[in-house]
Amino acid sequence: MSTDKPVGVVLVSHSRAVAEAVAELAIGLAGGGATAPVAAAGGTPDGGLGTSSELIAAAAAEVDRGAGVALLVDLGSAVLTVKSLLAEGDELPPGARLVDAPFVEGAVAAVVTASAGADLDAVEAAASEAYDYRKV
Repeated sequence: MSTDKPVGVVLVSHSRAVAEAVAELAIGLAGGGATAPVAAAGGTPDGGLGTSSELIAAAAAEVDRGAGVALLVDLGSAVLTVKSLLAEGDELPPGARLVDAPFVEGAVAAVVTASAGADLDAVEAAASEAYDYRKV
């Protein structure tokens, strides 16, 4: 299903550099046209390794256009941080969703699909299907 408002994508990594690099890759592979809003939420506010509820919430607010926000994460504690924010109920925009997907391949699939105008369910499905990408 297509929507006139784009789904936002937040990439949560323990490293600011990794989150930003994956965002750059996904945007670059989305085809050069208009892309869905994407934000990197990597590391801690002081630039260290880790995850930050504040950075994740700010990134989600930044990309929210009213069609939902797909949050993709790299490692275990990032999952816990996003789940905690979702459980609190008021830290993330309505329609924010943790997406179970591989970080790099899922991010590319999510951004490409969201940029094509797909709704949140389709973005989640595309990102999740990245688990099936075979390399050999």
